[in-house]
Amino acid sequence: MTDAAIVARDVSKLYRRHLGRHQFRTLKSALLTGSLISDLAPAETFTALDGVSFDVPRGSTFGVIGENGSGKSTLLKLVAGIARPSAGTLAVDGRVSALIELGAGFHPEISGRENVVINGIMLGLTRREVEARFDEIVAFAELEDFIDAPVKTYSSGMYMRLGFAVAIHVEPDVLLVDEVLAVGDEAFTRKCLDKISEFHRRGKTIVFVTHTLGLVAKMCDDVLWLRRGKIADRGDPQRVVDAYLTYVAGGEDARLLAQQASTQAALPEAGPDDEPRAGGYRPGRWGSREVEISGVRLLDDRNQERRVFAPGEALTLSLAVRAERPVEDFVFGLGLFAADGTHLYGTNTDIEAFQPRRLEGTGEVRLLIEDLRLVEGTYFVDVAAHRKDGTPYDYHRGLTTFRVKSRVKDVGVYRPRHRWAFEGNITMDAPAERPELDLGEEPSA
Repeated sequence: MTDAAIVARDVSKLYRRHLGRHQFRTLKSALLTGSLISDLAPAETFTALDGVSFDVPRGSTFGVIGENGSGKSTLLKLVAGIARPSAGTLAVDGRVSALIELGAGFHPEISGRENVVINGIMLGLTRREVEARFDEIVAFAELEDFIDAPVKTYSSGMYMRLGFAVAIHVEPDVLLVDEVLAVGDEAFTRKCLDKISEFHRRGKTIVFVTHTLGLVAKMCDDVLWLRRGKIADRGDPQRVVDAYLTYVAGGEDARLLAQQASTQAALPEAGPDDEPRAGGYRPGRWGSREVEISGVRLLDDRNQERRVFAPGEALTLSLAVRAERPVEDFVFGLGLFAADGTHLYGTNTDIEAFQPRRLEGTGEVRLLIEDLRLVEGTYFVDVAAHRKDGTPYDYHRGLTTFRVKSRVKDVGVYRPRHRWAFEGNITMDAPAERPELDLGEEPSA
């Protein structure tokens, strides 16, 4: 494609496992075939990328997302020319600057000034071009007072800032960015993002790898989702991000359900007076079992069992209960706790004036929370069946957990419905539309 800055066709990348075997045979293989892996058995290699194909149009911002180990950073290194594909072809049109291993070429014993010159030349600038941009580079890195000190005296943040400043001032045609938000404090991070946005406005091609999914949806024109080295999805940023979040939530659901089953099976009986964990909260189970809670499920609005929810979704707590003999004095209750043991909410059928009549055999108790107004985090649920005087039949403390996931990274535990309003000489751009349940805001009037 003539309008593509990057063209990848069936790109694969294999790495040698460190098994400590056949070292001399693989060296011989490298000399004869030009490859360190062609003479290795499948068990001696692992595939970081497997048959990946895509085009990146010139002037677009292309996002790459995926879990750790999915091949994102490997792909960026191939595009940067740091590594070569084991199979397939990858072509990049124009000068490339990679914000991947910032400051990787810095020498610790010489000054920042000398390192800027050397690194700039390594990235493709002439010495005259480096000198012309030197003051701007140093000012961007905010290192005017330290530029003549040896780099080994820099903090990790100073080191990364200087590396970013040099790489961003190379004026590339293609800019590669890998988790740029880790280069400094919040103010410097905003400066970095502003600079990347400026590149986008000037028609530069940007390939952006990050776990910050809100940033992907906001900045990218197209998104590639990698899973175990293969393409899982590609297309509209919001659609692909939502698909990825659904996949991650499903994986967390399965892990949490399995973890909960394992924990409950292995957990010994514990009483309310046992020594607590940090925060005063220790999982356990106790009671006479005259009324038994035989199962606890967390259900979504489609009656599907889950362990990961978003703010604003509905959550139904379902208790399977049974009593071998008739019982006329019974109460069902719920307690909700944050991960540190803070008691967020508690209620029961007696508090809410339900009058028990009779329980015998099996039954189900459901409590519907129509609007889960919690911020992102892990939460624990206590459930109980007891007499009106509090004598426990079956008390489950912290045996059920769930998570709330959100692209809105507010703090605390409670997210009320809210709305921003601005009057007078204040101009602000509204955020991009996101699902209402994730924002937790009332619809605009």
